[in-house]
Amino acid sequence: MRLRKLIIGFVLVLTALAVDLAALPPGAATARTTHHTDGGASPARAAAGVSTFHGWAFDTCLTQSTTTMRRWRHSKYRAVGVYFAGRGRACKRQPHLDHAWMRSVKRMGWRVLPVYVGSQSPCVIAKNKKHVRMGRHPWIQGRKEARDAVRRAKALGILRHSPLYLDMEAYSLRKKRCARTTLSFVRAWDREVRRYGYVPGFYSSADSGVRHIEKARRAGVRDLPTVIWFARWHTSPHLYREPVLRGGAWHPARRIHQYAGNVKERHGGKKLVIDRNLVHAPVARVR
Repeated sequence: MRLRKLIIGFVLVLTALAVDLAALPPGAATARTTHHTDGGASPARAAAGVSTFHGWAFDTCLTQSTTTMRRWRHSKYRAVGVYFAGRGRACKRQPHLDHAWMRSVKRMGWRVLPVYVGSQSPCVIAKNKKHVRMGRHPWIQGRKEARDAVRRAKALGILRHSPLYLDMEAYSLRKKRCARTTLSFVRAWDREVRRYGYVPGFYSSADSGVRHIEKARRAGVRDLPTVIWFARWHTSPHLYREPVLRGGAWHPARRIHQYAGNVKERHGGKKLVIDRNLVHAPVARVR
């Protein structure tokens, strides 16, 4: 009888370990994710097929040419944020971004963080985003834009088990009705992205969108992002000292800190205006 109980217990443990990273609730840890920490060689793969990266990343509005990406291999960066789709993108025309570009930068050793800039909060602060505010049916709109994100990601050769990061610029969190509308959109987007086999991520300012999502997590709200990308500039890079996030939330390998923005850097003779990021999170799988 004792042996039988031990066998049953062992089977239950194996079953629990079979949970996909993308299906885990925000804040729950997974022992199955392996990590690569040198910021250089190929990313480790979680057993469920999710690739993670630990190191430095930059993002810039316009996807750069493969020539520039090759020159920037002289930098410390080994991952790049790419604004691949969404009605709210500042740089809507991306002449370099296609499937061939994705494959080329992959061969160079770059990891890609795919960013979708969709509809923004009704109380978005940035004036240049007010024309893309979400409408009166945020749940329906969130699902629709999630399907667009998946479709556009597939066209670029981004495979299932890849993260898609929803960019929600800073908004007025104290406006309760607006906050509810925004959260409804985010949850619908997350659920739909997850349903298609991708990993929903969320980018926002630490003191608005990220604070809001963390509050929802503590309240037990479902359909929240699997990965959190928080912007807090003018501070040293860190992943687990962000004051609005509890230390055990989105851990391990599910955080990105954007710690500086609109800075100029030159590498390989090419100067860019970038945002700087410290990453320990999923990155795109590219075919």
